[in-house]
This record gives sequence, C-alpha cells and structure tokens, in this order.
Amino acid sequence: MLVPPGCGIKSVRERSIDVNASVLFASLHHLAAFTVVAMLAVEVATFKPPFTAAQARRLQRVDAIFGASAAGLLIIGLMRVTWFEKGPGYYWHDLYFLIKFGAFIAAALISIYPTVIFLSWTKSVKAGSAPQISDACVKRVRKCLMLELTAIVVILPCAALMARGFGYR
Repeated sequence: MLVPPGCGIKSVRERSIDVNASVLFASLHHLAAFTVVAMLAVEVATFKPPFTAAQARRLQRVDAIFGASAAGLLIIGLMRVTWFEKGPGYYWHDLYFLIKFGAFIAAALISIYPTVIFLSWTKSVKAGSAPQISDACVKRVRKCLMLELTAIVVILPCAALMARGFGYR
C-alpha cells in the first residue's frame, strides 16, 4: 500500500522497521544491563586484599568494561525512552521508571569512588608492583560495591512493574 508522506499512517514496511529497531535496541539494552551486573559481580569477587599486580590490573579492566556497559545502558535506555516503545510522555510519568532511573543514577555516582581508587593504581600496576590500600579504603570500596548491588535489587522489580504499567500516573 502506498501512503502519501505526512498523512500519519505508516506503511507495513515502516511498521516493520519500527518493530525491528525496537527489538534491536531492547536486545542491546538487555545485553548492556547483563554486562553491568556481571562486571559488578566480578568486581565484588575480585576485590579481596591483599592485592597482587595482576589482580589490580584485572580490577581495572573489569571496571572499565563495567563503566562502558553502564554508559551504553544509559544511552540505549534513553534512546528507547525517546524514540521507541511508549515514548517519553509515558516513561517520565511512570513512578517505577523514575525510581529505576534514580537508582541507576545513584549507582553510577556511587561507582565513581571505586573507579578513582582503581585508576590510582595505574602507576604501581605498570611498574609491576601490587597497589597499597588502607583498611579504611577497602571498607569504603566494599561498601560502594554493595550499594551498587543494592541499586540493582531495586531496579529489577521496578523494571517489571514499569513494563506492566503499574506506576503510570
């Protein structure tokens, strides 16, 4: 069916492209989310002092993947909100979306401290020596990692509730 441009009716081909793009971005969003969770789990499991140079290097690499995945998750998620699914008018009025987004931003801000600590090890790791870290710093990093995991525990039910329209006002 040929549809004149600007008439507001989408052709079968245009609807197919919308659905395919929606599926692609949903898949990328889920891949990024699972990567974030996996990398955080690896950070938690690997962050066990006393550290070796290899262990510190591994933490740096894992944290870099974690950060890149989180950035991708945010960008793809905002693209989905803006151009796919129900649109921004829906999501920005959904209580569970707002809680989910807030928990994500909180986790992102909390993750800055461990990242700064891991990056501070670069000089010693390049020299092949183990980084030195105080017990107080270990406790703060561990607390940050646990708070990030807690944010994920908040995000998961909010995502399920949001997807079913429970928080829409």
